[in-house]
Amino acid sequence: MNVKNNKRRRESVEKIGRAFVQLLQEQELNTITVSRICEMTGLNRSTFYANYQDVYDLADHVCRGLEEEFSALFAEYDTAKDRFGAVKMFTHIRENQLFYQTYFKLCYDESHKIYACDPMQAEQARFGEHMQYHIEFFRSGLNAIIKMWLAGGCRETPEEMAQILSEEYRGR
Repeated sequence: MNVKNNKRRRESVEKIGRAFVQLLQEQELNTITVSRICEMTGLNRSTFYANYQDVYDLADHVCRGLEEEFSALFAEYDTAKDRFGAVKMFTHIRENQLFYQTYFKLCYDESHKIYACDPMQAEQARFGEHMQYHIEFFRSGLNAIIKMWLAGGCRETPEEMAQILSEEYRGR
C-alpha cells in the first residue's frame, strides 16, 4: 500500500510540475494560482498543499530541480576536450529550451545563475584574491548570452555558441 501511495504522490507532483511549467510560459509567476493548477491537473487543493506551501514554494522546488539537473550534466565532464563544456552545455540548452526558459523565468533573484566556469583556467590566470569577481563576471555574462540565444530561438549551432564564448573569454 505504501508503494502505491508513493507512486500516486510522485504522479501528482509530476502533474503539478508540468501544469506549473505550462502556465509559466503563458503568464508571470505572480499571476499563477493554486486553483488554476488544480483545475488543469484535476487534483484537489489538498493534494497541492500536501506537497507545497504555495505557488512560490513550488517555484523554488522546480528551480532547485532544474539547477540540480544542470549541475549533474557537468558532474563528470572532461574539460580537456572542451574547456568550458560549452558545446555540451549549448547542445543541452538547445534540446531543452523549455527547461531553460522556465529556469530563467523562475530566477526572480540574482542568486540563481547557471554556473559553468573552469576553476583551473581561472586559477592559472592568477586572479588570486579577486577570483570571486572573475567568477561572478563570467557567470553573469554566460547567463546573458544564454538568455539572448534562447530569446532568438537558438538559431546558432551549439558549436557556434561555444566559439562565441571562447572568443569572448580569449584565454583569460
